[in-house]
Amino acid sequence: MKRFGFGQSRTRVEDQRFLTGRGRYGDDINLTGQSYGMVVRSLLPHADVTVDAAAAREMPGVLLVLTHAEMAEQGVGPMVCGFLPEGAPPPPPRPVIAGPRVRHAGEPVAFVVAETLAQAQDAAEAVLVDYHPLPATPHDAFVWEMGDAPQVAEALARAARVVELDLVNNRLAPTAMEPRACLARPLEGGRLELISGSQGVHEIRDRLAPVLGIAPESLDVITPDVGGGFGLKISPFAEQAMALVAARILDRPVKWTADRTESFLTDTHGRGHVSSARLALDADGKFLGLQVETVADLGAYISNYGAFVPTLAGTGMLTGVYHIPAFHARVRCIHTHSTPVDAYRGAGRPEAAYLIERLVDAAARDSGLSPVEIRKRNFIPPDAFPYATPGRHTYDSGEFALVMDRALERSDWAGFETRRTESEDRGKRRGIGLAYYIEICGGTSGEDVTLTIAPDGTAEILVGTQSTGQGHETAYAQMVAAELGLEMANIRVVQGDTRRIADGGGTGGSRSLSQQGGAIASAVESFIEHLRPVASRLLQSERAEFESGHYRSAGGSVTFTQVLAEAGTPLSASLRFKPPASTFPNGCHVCEVEVDPDTGETEIARYTIVDDVGTVLNPLLLKGQIVGGAVQGIGQALLEHAVYDPESAQPLTSSLIDYALPRAAHIPDIDFSTVEVPCRTHPLGLKGAGEAGTIGAAPAVINALCNALDIRHMDMPATPLAVWTILAGTCA
Repeated sequence: MKRFGFGQSRTRVEDQRFLTGRGRYGDDINLTGQSYGMVVRSLLPHADVTVDAAAAREMPGVLLVLTHAEMAEQGVGPMVCGFLPEGAPPPPPRPVIAGPRVRHAGEPVAFVVAETLAQAQDAAEAVLVDYHPLPATPHDAFVWEMGDAPQVAEALARAARVVELDLVNNRLAPTAMEPRACLARPLEGGRLELISGSQGVHEIRDRLAPVLGIAPESLDVITPDVGGGFGLKISPFAEQAMALVAARILDRPVKWTADRTESFLTDTHGRGHVSSARLALDADGKFLGLQVETVADLGAYISNYGAFVPTLAGTGMLTGVYHIPAFHARVRCIHTHSTPVDAYRGAGRPEAAYLIERLVDAAARDSGLSPVEIRKRNFIPPDAFPYATPGRHTYDSGEFALVMDRALERSDWAGFETRRTESEDRGKRRGIGLAYYIEICGGTSGEDVTLTIAPDGTAEILVGTQSTGQGHETAYAQMVAAELGLEMANIRVVQGDTRRIADGGGTGGSRSLSQQGGAIASAVESFIEHLRPVASRLLQSERAEFESGHYRSAGGSVTFTQVLAEAGTPLSASLRFKPPASTFPNGCHVCEVEVDPDTGETEIARYTIVDDVGTVLNPLLLKGQIVGGAVQGIGQALLEHAVYDPESAQPLTSSLIDYALPRAAHIPDIDFSTVEVPCRTHPLGLKGAGEAGTIGAAPAVINALCNALDIRHMDMPATPLAVWTILAGTCA
């Protein structure tokens, strides 16, 4: 049996709570004496504004109206930008409440607090905002480059073939099931408390405290159950600061919850790239060099990780799983009068995978090679690892051809032509496509854990990560229970509370099991060693060996819990685990589509995923993560697009009427399996999986559609209208 429960499919312990309606999300929590906040938002994307709140302040139940002026009086600073690449100029300040100028539709111009939500809504409508419209003109933020431009120019010059492709990676709205919400309250001694859904309480605390002008130790942040994060809830948002300031002024709790339209207008968006790519090939179809020019829309402001996504997060992965000796990318980041863009599931890696996998398919078409053959000719071979990429990464391991062969087998790639003929007999077009992704995960920042086990076998795990639906309560408890022989029901996972957990990196970048799991394993190992002398004494052995919850010697065995009871004192360990390197999960998606030429409607007929995520802890949880991620990638490929008017910059998709999301009917049964190639740099051999499904899906779907339509390229989303228009043009 594998250590720490690896390979065991255990059902989620938290689901009983969720399925019976006993989950507690941000909006479910109420405090005695709480008041309600309502945000007044700009109707225009760019304007000078004056705000008159006099009438609103006199309305029944109104306790407070905050504008830009009041926030300045309170010493409130701009929202914090968490990352800027080297050489970039300072970002434009992003006020908590805008004034005297607004820079995107939906930007806050006032915050109304009243005794009831209805009173707050009425008063918000009474706030008068006078607009002096300004042109919606994009402008540059900064330019960033990676790679060797002269080397790429030389590769392009000597290439037998240069394949060029222009691509749009459509802007997306995260649309988590649970909207953003927060409840702020004052504490004794001038301290404050914030209850809010997040992907990590310490990030929220440490970014919000300087905005409020207080020390991080003066702000407690608590995160209850979270209904989806996807990168959106990693960073603090302005409404949290508004609620905290209002609570401090009023000396009472203040609650705010977004409605769905507010979410579309103000939740940070994802993607939004326009790229031109050139791939140099020799006469044998081997890749020589890759040149990429990308324009990345940051929105009106640089949000917390907005500048990280199109630069360090994504650009370094543009060469994918291929040996490409020469590489250069130039990223021009621009400001537009739109909602700021930040991390969204995959955060730069889906953009990179989409670009290289579409480009490789175009190269196959142009050179007369099959999509399978051109990839096999250019994969990084297994004996090349560790492999230093031109994107500044070092891949530790990979069996790319093996994984792809498994995907081809499971998808019955060889039998596709028979299925195509069957579709054609019914008047449909059928296509097949594959994509091979790789991503960088985990990082090396490190994660803390405090593990305590009482003599009766009950345990508590304090973690710095935050589950937003992944199943951390199950995964972490499974590791401890399986290794030490404890009962899962007797293990409690505590997360999302700065009062009890001193530090933590939160959840994002598929880091949770890599970093938090590594910390938990280290704590468990320390307990095994701590009790080994007691076990050896009980077994009358010089050194008892440990395996699967038992200390063993030639004379017999005792369980960990028996030794713990004999020791008679609780065990407690607080430690930090820091991985030596990032990890690189990878995998192959094969998609088969059927297109109705009369309507342009696309049906996903078959879908296969084979992933190498290293060693697998819980296959059941893993499949849930991969399938859920693939659904989001399919949504981007076929349906989703956050659209702005090109002239006025007014948002055109600010409700679920306008913004299409994938439904159950859009998704087939997804065949998922793994090829376990253990990570060579992580002690547990794992690689990460939270974003993998999203990264591989979009290029696989578009590759399949291009095959069905017999075209070289089409941009996402491939809506029925877009597909029908292409068919009408090709048939004319």
